[in-house]
Amino acid sequence: MIWLAAVALVVGVLIGAVGVGGILLIPALNLLTTLSIQASMATALFTFIFTGIVGSFFFQRRGSIDWSVTIPLCVGGALFGVVGAWANATLDAKLLALILAALIVLAGVYTLFTGGTGRVAWFHDRPRLRLALLFGIGALTGFGSGLTGVGGPALSVPMMVLCGFAPLTAIGASQVIQILAAVSGSAGHLAHGAVDIELASLLTVFEVAGVWIGVHLAHAIDAGLLRRAVGVLCVLVGAGLLLRSI
Repeated sequence: MIWLAAVALVVGVLIGAVGVGGILLIPALNLLTTLSIQASMATALFTFIFTGIVGSFFFQRRGSIDWSVTIPLCVGGALFGVVGAWANATLDAKLLALILAALIVLAGVYTLFTGGTGRVAWFHDRPRLRLALLFGIGALTGFGSGLTGVGGPALSVPMMVLCGFAPLTAIGASQVIQILAAVSGSAGHLAHGAVDIELASLLTVFEVAGVWIGVHLAHAIDAGLLRRAVGVLCVLVGAGLLLRSI
């Protein structure tokens, strides 16, 4: 439990500081407890409801949430999170572990090699297409969160940055979509009894504390160094989980 609490605290710090970090909780749960990969994903996803609430609060206080971007993302995430949770209950555990490992590695590579330079967002001058793009990103984020238990930021931030949105805008919006995607996905997992509520409650305390620390760290130290450290950690954890699954 001490190791799990430490991991949860680190995960919270990373979520608050760079948006990517929740993906590390699932392999920790799977390795350090008797939970299956499905139950680990479901339990981790449930805790992200509360990290999303805290993260959204702090980002909104700093004026870093663009609601014209965030709302269509949330709609897509809320609608498709439960679909992903349904798919989770029907797929093979080994396949889910492979999917999760690939997502962790991709998130790490993104974090390492994306410099965060600003570009013009796709369809910035075509509102309807921009709305459809954001809805699609939200839908993929919600489905991926429900399927694998990965928090919204690890999925939405890379997609948004690749589509030209500013990193700070992407991270701020992802804190909010994390709430709805996690609620939608957790509804499906709770229906199948896959969430360990007692363990999730304990983890949430440390994750929320970590988010608070992470938001403050993000404004006090070199963000580039922190991003690189997270990228390396994601690649190593993902590669290890991939080898273990194979």
